Amino acid sequence: MNKSTIPALQKAALGMLLDDHRNAKKLFKQFKEAESDAEKEEIAQTVCKELTVHATLEEEIFYPLVRREGGKAFADLLDEAVVEHASAKDLIAQVQSMRPSDEMYDAKVTVLCEYVTHHVKEEEEEMFPKVVSKKIDLREAAEMMAARKEELMGTVAA
Repeated sequence: MNKSTIPALQKAALGMLLDDHRNAKKLFKQFKEAESDAEKEEIAQTVCKELTVHATLEEEIFYPLVRREGGKAFADLLDEAVVEHASAKDLIAQVQSMRPSDEMYDAKVTVLCEYVTHHVKEEEEEMFPKVVSKKIDLREAAEMMAARKEELMGTVAA
């Protein structure tokens, strides 16, 4: 799904989530290409912070609205997304408590990337198109998400 195909009532909210997805993908690519432990650590901490903020936005604002407005059609997708978030958050906590020199550091960041890639694919290929086809109005959610993101980016420890 790309931003140019999203109707106005969903564009700001879905656009924000899509931008987060692209940024995470870019950061994971940078991690793989990083040459020093310091660079790896900085990138990993950044992606962990941004994923934590992204998951919070989805769990606090986006998913509840989609569940309320979309009903049963979204129940399984949303339940799976919440479980995927829990697994990702567990890996995020592990990565944040480690150093690049620790055994399994790269493996944990790589698996986190794989989890996130899978999650993003399901959202972009299944959930978001369904939100668009059901014409769920996300304009209010977009404003709430933007304000909450700004607040979280200032408070979530990297």
